[in-house]
Amino acid sequence: MAQVRLSINGRNYEVACDDGQEEHLARLAAYIDQRVRELSGVVGQVGESRLLVMASLLIADELHDSLRAARRPEAAAERDRAQEATAAQVIEGAVARVDALARSIATP
Repeated sequence: MAQVRLSINGRNYEVACDDGQEEHLARLAAYIDQRVRELSGVVGQVGESRLLVMASLLIADELHDSLRAARRPEAAAERDRAQEATAAQVIEGAVARVDALARSIATP
């Protein structure tokens, strides 16, 4: 297990992570640090805990929006499949009626 030192809002944090994940974790921490610094520029230094909570909420909101956007194609594909199934049923019903009509006409 690797150890990585992360800096967020001027404070250092020692965090354990899987071997090979140090750079990824450092990038995540840099993003959190960026968001915290942006917030502190807007709301001022309202306390580290409060800034971290606010940044966490903003990042969670970004994640929520991204997940919702990623699900849209799945929902659209599901609607398309349902519409195709309905269309197939309508066509099958029409074929059956045309077939019945053709038989009734062909029968003397």
